[in-house]
Amino acid sequence: MRKSILSFLLVVSLGVAGYAQQVISSSGTRNPNLGTFENELKVNFMNLILLGSFEIGYERYLSESHSLEFQVLANDRFGFNSEGKGKIYKTNSAMTALNFYFGNKPNGRFHMYPFAKIRFGEFEEPTNSGGITTTDMTAFILGAGFGYKWEVSRHFAFGPYASVGRGFGEAANARFSPVELNGGFSLGYRF
Repeated sequence: MRKSILSFLLVVSLGVAGYAQQVISSSGTRNPNLGTFENELKVNFMNLILLGSFEIGYERYLSESHSLEFQVLANDRFGFNSEGKGKIYKTNSAMTALNFYFGNKPNGRFHMYPFAKIRFGEFEEPTNSGGITTTDMTAFILGAGFGYKWEVSRHFAFGPYASVGRGFGEAANARFSPVELNGGFSLGYRF
């Protein structure tokens, strides 16, 4: 429990540190990808539609080439596992990531990101004897991902992303693989 609390505090402190940063351009002019906006609110609509997992995030651009992101995931699933046949995920998580953008195309750029995530909650599934087995899904997860973001207008950006992470939770790792693949397709509003 103490590890979970410390992990959660680490994730939150990284998110708070990003709010204190100010966007500074090395050239004195703004990147056409950023326009006059330094913030982005986004939602992963692919996982919302396919899995019923609600993922909302805030991205703060620290410079032309990197940003700090904070996400909250409600009904977080392990990878792309779906509910069904009595399986129920009662899990939520919080994640922070540092995005590094590459290229200077006015309509989109690739990005890579390391991330830290904490998941908490339980997974329930029926047993052969008619009972229910509960797995504690509390885990600290470290990983990395990549994606592409199209800037389709002055205020909207969208694009796919994928990540791989390593979970550090004993009960979760006993039931599921410690390596987790994830991904989605986000739509963001910039302001």
